[in-house]
Amino acid sequence: MQSSKTQTLTTHYHIQKKRRAEFIDEWRKYRQTVIREEDVALVPTARGMKTGVYMGWDGDRPTRCLDALVHEVDPGAVTTIHRHSWDAILFMVDGSGWTEVDGVRYDWKPWDAVHIPSWSWHRHGNDGDRPARFMSYSSEPTLWTLGMSLLEDAGHEPFASLPPRPKVSGGIPGNDPYSRRLRRVNQETKKRRSGRIHTPYDEQEILATPRGTRTKFLNDRAIGNQASGLTQVMIQFAPGKTQSLHRHPGEAWLYVVEGYGHSFMGIAPDKGQHYRWKKGDLIVVDHFLWHQHFNDDPVNQCRLVRIHMFDSLLETMRTLMDPMVLFEEAEDTLLSAQELSQIEWPEDKRPGE
Repeated sequence: MQSSKTQTLTTHYHIQKKRRAEFIDEWRKYRQTVIREEDVALVPTARGMKTGVYMGWDGDRPTRCLDALVHEVDPGAVTTIHRHSWDAILFMVDGSGWTEVDGVRYDWKPWDAVHIPSWSWHRHGNDGDRPARFMSYSSEPTLWTLGMSLLEDAGHEPFASLPPRPKVSGGIPGNDPYSRRLRRVNQETKKRRSGRIHTPYDEQEILATPRGTRTKFLNDRAIGNQASGLTQVMIQFAPGKTQSLHRHPGEAWLYVVEGYGHSFMGIAPDKGQHYRWKKGDLIVVDHFLWHQHFNDDPVNQCRLVRIHMFDSLLETMRTLMDPMVLFEEAEDTLLSAQELSQIEWPEDKRPGE
């Protein structure tokens, strides 16, 4: 039998070099530092709610790590129920509604947060008299990159009639590699499926930091969430105040909850550009850029919700790039305890309270 060979006139060196250049050129076309709320169109979807894409494959700005979408549920509406191989975190922007996760209903109000674990059946509803709006951030682009992005929609079927999450074999005794893997995967799956789902905003205390802001976790493993590294933090800026100047390897996305201001971003602490933003915009901080956020309102506070994938992609980057310095902060922009005590913080209350 005559053997066959794949013939190419181009070496792997030239193929890889061309492929890398094309990827970066295409990637840079999609990058945008501030996505304006007015540039994100809400359109009706087959799920029974309106959706718009700030960042993600299903809009005009594809991403590789996480995505950012906005959703609106009309009064009296109930979406279809679906599940997917990735997980997501939600931030409730306006109105009130509910989210059902694996048959359990969670009622929410503005500034609450919800975690949707992977493979959990979920749907949303609105029993109020005005539209309910929320943001969602998911790890779908990461799984898409790995060829593991799967989604199943079951229409309006009741949860009791739907199949359970994928089964996982229990651990078995033994110290061989296979036994150890079974136990490790089983234990991790149990942990992931037992994490916090709903975080009412009032449940966490907001605390002042040396960075010049007050913050509180909305989604994070520190408060019991078991996400794919997705984390949300509410950041409160006092009138006319700013945050310390810093940089880190992974992206950080910030949704403007209220107020207006600007952000500095640059390749050096003294070399960059300023970008203005307002309520409803999304700020995209690219990797390893020096950045600093400013509240430009001398009278009123502003709030940003920061999202990134700290416990997965950022920690992986740390191991890959060690011993490089992976978090840098301009120490002269940090505040002392005395300076912090002199800030007059506005009351920490959400809309309607």
